[in-house]
Amino acid sequence: MLFEDRRDAGKKLASLLTKYKNKDTVVLGIPRGGIVVAAEASRVLEAPMDVIIPRKIGAPHNPEVAIGAVAPDGTVITDEHMLRLLEIPGEVVEKLADSVSAEIRRRENVYRKGRSAPNLRGKTVIVTDDGIATGFTVKAALKSLRKAGPSHLVLAVPVMPADTAVVLEEMVDDLVCLHKAENFSAVGQFYRDFEQTTDTEVIQLLEQNKGTIKTGSS
Repeated sequence: MLFEDRRDAGKKLASLLTKYKNKDTVVLGIPRGGIVVAAEASRVLEAPMDVIIPRKIGAPHNPEVAIGAVAPDGTVITDEHMLRLLEIPGEVVEKLADSVSAEIRRRENVYRKGRSAPNLRGKTVIVTDDGIATGFTVKAALKSLRKAGPSHLVLAVPVMPADTAVVLEEMVDDLVCLHKAENFSAVGQFYRDFEQTTDTEVIQLLEQNKGTIKTGSS
C-alpha cells in the first residue's frame, strides 16, 4: 500500500473510524506528522483534536540509540536489554528522563499556546500517528493514557510492521491499521510525499480545533 501524503493516509484511516463518531471521542495526534493524520480523522468524526507527545530517551553517548521513552505525564518505559548491554545505571536513566520531560513540556507549550491538556476521563480516545516502526514511544503514550481513565482507547495508524502490531494490540481496546507490513524498513517507504511536517503546520491545525475540547486534569 502506498499513500500520496499524510492527508491521504488520514482520510483513508478515518474511513475505518466512523463507528466512533458521536461517541464523546477525542483524537490525539503524535507530532509532527501524526497531527496531519489526526486532523483528517477529527474532521470526519467531527471530534475535537489535541496533541500527545511521547519522546524517546537516548543513550548518554549515542542519543540515536533508544534506551527508553517518556510520556507527558512522566510515565517512563525502558529497554532493559539495552540498559544492561550499555551498563547504564538507573540514576542516569532518571536524569535523562527528566531532561526529556522538560522538552516535552516545552513542546506542549509551543503547540498548545498555554491551553491545558484535555480531560480524557470517560472518553473514547483515538491516538494517531503517520506510521509506527518499533512502537517504543507510543507504548509510553498508551501506558500513560490508560491512567487518564478513557472509556475506550484506540490506536489508529496508516502503517506499521506486522510484528509491532501484535505487541501494540495488547495495549489498546482497538487497533486500526490500514497496512500491517511484513517487509518494513521505514515509515516513509509507504508515502509518495513524506516531506517533514513543520511546527507551524502543527500549530495551525491545533488552532483550528481549539475551543472544541474541554480541558482540565485527567
